[in-house]
Amino acid sequence: MYRPEIAEIEPVARAAGEAIMAIYSQPFAIEYKRDESPLTAADKGAHEVIVRALARLTPDIPVLSEESGPQVMAERLGWRRYWLVDPLDGTKEFVSRNGEFTVNIALIEEGAPRWGLVYAPVLDKLWYGGKGLGAWRIADGRCEAIQTRPHREGSPWRVVGSRNHLSRETLDYLARFGDMERGEIELVSMGSSLKFCIIAEGGAELYPRLAPTCEWDTGAAQAVLEGAGGSVTRLDGEPLVYNKPDILNPWFVAKA
Repeated sequence: MYRPEIAEIEPVARAAGEAIMAIYSQPFAIEYKRDESPLTAADKGAHEVIVRALARLTPDIPVLSEESGPQVMAERLGWRRYWLVDPLDGTKEFVSRNGEFTVNIALIEEGAPRWGLVYAPVLDKLWYGGKGLGAWRIADGRCEAIQTRPHREGSPWRVVGSRNHLSRETLDYLARFGDMERGEIELVSMGSSLKFCIIAEGGAELYPRLAPTCEWDTGAAQAVLEGAGGSVTRLDGEPLVYNKPDILNPWFVAKA
């Protein structure tokens, strides 16, 4: 069974990061998709870099990217194994220039993420791993194994939430864990799939997402978090399923 080697996939993510940063460093135009989400030349450039590189590395494994066309979106339903890519996760963060955006590359098999890589170009940090495989962070020239830190009774819940999508439903869900005003919940706002990575490396314990996401938003980071000992499930405890006819995810919660 194929498992990616970080030595092969890391250069792909970093090359995509370079394409993104080339646009990030200068004025850029913003388009809007039908769902009103922003699209830039950085999204398109990173998509081209990743798709071409993966096609060379693994010509027998198809690629589904957020920027793939309608033909690929139709063909994907027959795939049992494929690369799932978000070339620029957190375009709103990119547009606002806060640095909280990532490159996401996941290997999906039989409807589940088996391996994933998340790279933050501005932070120059990279996380990778998979369930049963472990998880690692590459930063400051060092590669270190990472592990989640579950919540300790009597201490505040450390919760990461979206800077742009902290919905009323999310706040209601969090109320079952404690009261923010009494300090029982410490909330950190963060963009893109970095929220999963913070939990994976022990910096938080909970990320409830009661707002829309797509499969490419979560696949890579879910693999990293599961590799670090965490979990990502629907609110009813059932696993997220990938390559559904509807690419939208149900509401979910990621935990240490």
